[in-house]
Amino acid sequence: MSEPEFSARGVRIARWPRSLTRAGEVRIEDGRLALLTSYGSEIDSAPVRAVRAGRPWFAKADETVAKVNGTRYRLTMDGAGEDDARDAEQAGRFLAALRRAAGGR
Repeated sequence: MSEPEFSARGVRIARWPRSLTRAGEVRIEDGRLALLTSYGSEIDSAPVRAVRAGRPWFAKADETVAKVNGTRYRLTMDGAGEDDARDAEQAGRFLAALRRAAGGR
């Protein structure tokens, strides 16, 4: 098993209008994106080429929106409000890692 290209814990994962987990994990590994609960159960996963993600104009700096298997998820990189700049940087790293894993599209 290889090292994940991207892994973030403490991620709030929401599917409008409800929150699925407030301390989940987002992981990009072996060409797949996986959204996991705080207990490690899989919420959803898909090959990175099938995932669409971005930061809409109305989102905060630490939020991204990802469409996985036709379902839109709001991902908030939330370090419990400790360091907002670090959370925003992590959101940017997630989007960059997703692009790299998908072949730079």
